[in-house]
Amino acid sequence: MFDEGLLAYDLGDDHPLSPERRRLAVDLIRAYGLLDRDDVVLLEPRAATDEEIGKVHAPAYIRAVRRYGADPAMAVAWEAGQWGLQAGGDTPAFRGMHEAAAALCGASLTAAMAVWDGTVDQVLAAGGGLHHAFANRANGFCVYNDCAVAIRALLDAGAERVAYVDVDVHHGDGTQAIFWDEPRVLTVSVHESGRFLFPGTGWLGERGGPAAEGTAVNVPLPALSGDGPYLRAMEEVVAPAVRDFRPDVLVTQNGCDPHHADPLAHLQVTMAAFPRLYRTLHDLAFDAAGGRWVALGGGGYTFDVLPRAWAMLFAEMVGGDLPDEIPAGWLARAEEVTGQTLNPRLRGDGDPEAPADKRARADEAGERIVDEARALVRP
Repeated sequence: MFDEGLLAYDLGDDHPLSPERRRLAVDLIRAYGLLDRDDVVLLEPRAATDEEIGKVHAPAYIRAVRRYGADPAMAVAWEAGQWGLQAGGDTPAFRGMHEAAAALCGASLTAAMAVWDGTVDQVLAAGGGLHHAFANRANGFCVYNDCAVAIRALLDAGAERVAYVDVDVHHGDGTQAIFWDEPRVLTVSVHESGRFLFPGTGWLGERGGPAAEGTAVNVPLPALSGDGPYLRAMEEVVAPAVRDFRPDVLVTQNGCDPHHADPLAHLQVTMAAFPRLYRTLHDLAFDAAGGRWVALGGGGYTFDVLPRAWAMLFAEMVGGDLPDEIPAGWLARAEEVTGQTLNPRLRGDGDPEAPADKRARADEAGERIVDEARALVRP
């Protein structure tokens, strides 16, 4: 699910959430020939309507997004800060903001509906994953929460249970908050602990509201934890929780910023962990949700990692076996666009920079967190 119009969601030339990340990822998937397969279709997105967005976001907030998107210069006012759209903030207003954010919501919603109505078995909507937006406030680079818009559409279409799994290094706070008291939605997030990283939430004790206790699951890993605790959290906490929930559809947010080279986090996961992560999600979609899988985008702030990670993700979804050598044409274009020297190997990686003794201590602490989380989700 992609078209060039989705790249209009652009918070500025110096902002870390560059739309070029998404373009490069889709171009690498195409360069590997995965879009030419007989069992793959390229779906055309549409923009979400105000009514569809309003199932998740407050009408007054939607009006504010429209207002500041029409005239971003107004975002210096005090009121803009109350909506999370102030100039100089992490989610600054930009011209055409409502239309760009609605396009991303529409892409994720259309992807979800294509899975729900049986048009496709599973879908990658690489533009979405804006999981920090709240019902009435922009937050963490996210204007509208396309994850929540897609999930709400599934519920309205008749889904009895939807499981949302967030593997981004940052806690999926907005999506969790929107469905905090909704027993039909399980929100699961494996992330770097809020002691060290934005948004400072996602603790073990966050378990859901009075009407939905146990439908929020969080695994807050210490900084520097690395592959072991991260993958164990997926396999021993996330997978059992989702299987026990028995969702009709699995929706995942696939940020690849747990990687050790990411400039905005410190989790120290290596490239080798991603294929195992994606296999776990794929198996989970089939075991728990009848194969219905809506994979959304997410964070990842290095041009070197995100395109390779999402190519691995899509290859796992369609059963592709990719050669390790990156297609030369893509590599040349990507290096010209980014001005960087990129890794020529799909699975190539450097060593985490954190000292080995610190990683070992963090690994031990991470294992304890996984044990505690595992105890909480046992049926």
